Amino acid sequence: MTINFNNVFIKEVSAVASFDEKEGTFGKLYDKTYDDYYLGCKTFEQAEIKMLKDSVNVVLGKSGVKINEIDAVIGADLSNQGAVNSYASVDFNRPYLGLYNACASMCEEFIIGSSLLQNKPLKNVLLNVSSHNMTAERQFRNPVEYGCPKPKRSTFTVTGAASCILTTEKTNIKVTSVSIGTPTDLGVTDAYDMGSVMAPSAGRTIYEHFLETKTKVDDYDVILTGDLGVYGKDILKEYMKETYDIDLKNKLEDAASIIYDRKKQGHVKAGGSGPACLALVTYTDIINRMKNKELSKVLLVATGALMSPTMNNQRLSIPSISHAVCLEVVK
Repeated sequence: MTINFNNVFIKEVSAVASFDEKEGTFGKLYDKTYDDYYLGCKTFEQAEIKMLKDSVNVVLGKSGVKINEIDAVIGADLSNQGAVNSYASVDFNRPYLGLYNACASMCEEFIIGSSLLQNKPLKNVLLNVSSHNMTAERQFRNPVEYGCPKPKRSTFTVTGAASCILTTEKTNIKVTSVSIGTPTDLGVTDAYDMGSVMAPSAGRTIYEHFLETKTKVDDYDVILTGDLGVYGKDILKEYMKETYDIDLKNKLEDAASIIYDRKKQGHVKAGGSGPACLALVTYTDIINRMKNKELSKVLLVATGALMSPTMNNQRLSIPSISHAVCLEVVK
C-alpha cells in the first residue's frame, strides 16, 4: 500500500557511531564517534541509551529546533520491548510512540511520522533508531564471550544511533511517498542468513511501489536497501529478474554492503545489520549527496527479519517485512 505526501520534509538529520563504523566507508561523515562499546557506561544497554541521547542532542543542535518544539517522538531499536528508546524518551518528555519492525523500523518511522504531519496539525516529528552490536548479539544469537564462530553469510550488527526531524516547513528534501510492505515468508529457518530471509520481501515491496506509483527503475538515482548484506543483495537482483522481470541494473545499492570496508574489516562477514544500519548510510552519504544536488530522487527500502529466538529454536521459519520511502530534492 502506497501513500503520497505533499507537505512532509526533512529538516535535519544526525548520525553517531562506534569505532567499527568509524573505520568503515563513511567514518568521516558521522557527527560523533566513540572508541569502545561502553561509552563510559556500566553496561552495553546503557551505552546504547547514551548514543541515542547524543544523536538527539546533535540533531536538535544542527536544526535549531528545541525539544519542546517536537510534537512527537517515534523510536525503534532491537532491545526487548524497545527499552532503549523508552528509557531515553523519558528525558525527552514529549509524546512518544515506540515501534518494532526489526531492521525495517527506520522506514516504518517515516510512514508513521509523515502520516502524522500530513493529517494532524503538527509541525515537527522526531524519528530515532539505534542498535548496538553487543546488546543485539546477546539477545538474538549468543553473547560475544561465548565465542561462537559465525558463517560467512552472517552480518555484523551496527553500533550507532541516528535521528531525523520531519517537518511541515519546506526544505530542500521532500518525502514524496511511502509504501507499506506485506509480511513475506519463503520458509528460511537459518537465523544467520538474513539476506535470504529478507530479499523476497524487499523485492515484493519494490515491485508494488513501482506499480502503485507508476514509476520504474530508471526514475530513481539510487535504490538503497538495508540491510541485505552482499549475498542478500545478489539474491534480490536475481529474485527481481525471475519473479517480476525487473532488472535493477546499477541503481541498486545496499547499506549493509557498503557501511564497512569489508576488505579491511573481515570480521563483519557479509556486512552490517540492525535498525541503525540503513539510517547511518542514509543520514550521511545519501542526504549529503541530495543536499549537494548529486542525487535528485532516492528510494529507500528498509528490510527486517521478524524473528524470535524462541520461535526459531522451535524450527519455525522467519518472516520478513520491507517498507519503502521515496525522497526527492525540491526543485
